[in-house]
Amino acid sequence: MPNLLTRLTRAAGAVLSTKAAPLSATRVAFYGEGRAVWTPRDYGGLAREGFQRNAVVHRAVRLVAEAAAALPLGLIDGAPAHPLTALLARPNPREGGARLLESLYGHLMVSGNAYLEAVTLDRTLRELHTLRPDRMRVVPGPDGWPIAYDYNVGGRTLRYDQTGEGVSPILHLTLFHPTDDHYGLSPMEAAAVALDIHNAAGAWNKALLDNAARPSGALVYATPAGATLSETQFTRLKGELEANYQGAGNAGRPLLLEGGLDWKPLSLSPKDMDFVEAKNGAAREIALAFGVPPLLLGLPGDATHANYAEANRAFYRQTVIPLVRRTAESLSQWLEPAFGPARLEPDLDAIEALAPERESLWRRVQGADFLSVVLWSRGVFSGSLTP
Repeated sequence: MPNLLTRLTRAAGAVLSTKAAPLSATRVAFYGEGRAVWTPRDYGGLAREGFQRNAVVHRAVRLVAEAAAALPLGLIDGAPAHPLTALLARPNPREGGARLLESLYGHLMVSGNAYLEAVTLDRTLRELHTLRPDRMRVVPGPDGWPIAYDYNVGGRTLRYDQTGEGVSPILHLTLFHPTDDHYGLSPMEAAAVALDIHNAAGAWNKALLDNAARPSGALVYATPAGATLSETQFTRLKGELEANYQGAGNAGRPLLLEGGLDWKPLSLSPKDMDFVEAKNGAAREIALAFGVPPLLLGLPGDATHANYAEANRAFYRQTVIPLVRRTAESLSQWLEPAFGPARLEPDLDAIEALAPERESLWRRVQGADFLSVVLWSRGVFSGSLTP
């Protein structure tokens, strides 16, 4: 009599290792050594419906990715000509460092996951490349932790083993996901309802304009008193309405009436339903999920920030800088076997939006009567003064 694990294995059509151990005392999960765990999210759908077809998502993703990639990464207590900084400045022959990081941050925003490949030649790290998240799959080991990554491209699967010495071939960056052990949560997925509302409202308005902007109404059977539609007529009429006149794609489509039917427009119109405000509300929710102040996206009705400069400072402080710092920390730890202990930090002095804060700090330092020129000459207060 086969046990439960064997029956589950046969049902899935794969061979699992019976040596897999439970990950916790209260939750049992079966992991097969060398078997890929496929992401339950549709990266193609998120990219298509969000980034490619929604202007708010497109601009929010680009705003975060471009701002984060433009923030220089420097070594703390490192030489200016360090090999690590040279590699980040020119990671591969096809692109520069800013372009590589822009793709990395863009993948994080769209899918919640981003992957960097380290190319090693003669035990020397030569290049870094970004890999598409929809082609990458985590391969967990017996204890549930990733031991390899499978990359599917051109009908072939390339496996990256993570158990060797030196720099691991793949760096997997994720955004926090409360219910997934391996994959991150995309901000677009958190804003999926608002994204659907925004897209549906736009499709409705477009279809309505294509059909002479006619609002909905009701069909009235204008016949002598007591006459009614037969069941067959009613079923056919209902089917035609559902197939040809319902939905955003058929909004405002003119009816072809016969047999005493009359069209009575209803008072409920797109203006009454206020699609414009619904779209604006959905757009603000999308911006909230990405951590972008709506003012920076040109959305109306936002009174959170007094002006554009304040919104820009909040964007860097709350979204860009934390994202870049987490990425820099992951890069430092990942590349440590190749370059030794090194700490990458973003150069906050390069952020133009934070210039008023630096100016204010300089004024406070210069006005401090307990500081002396000797302390400055000894380098006690050398380095960035950005708070």
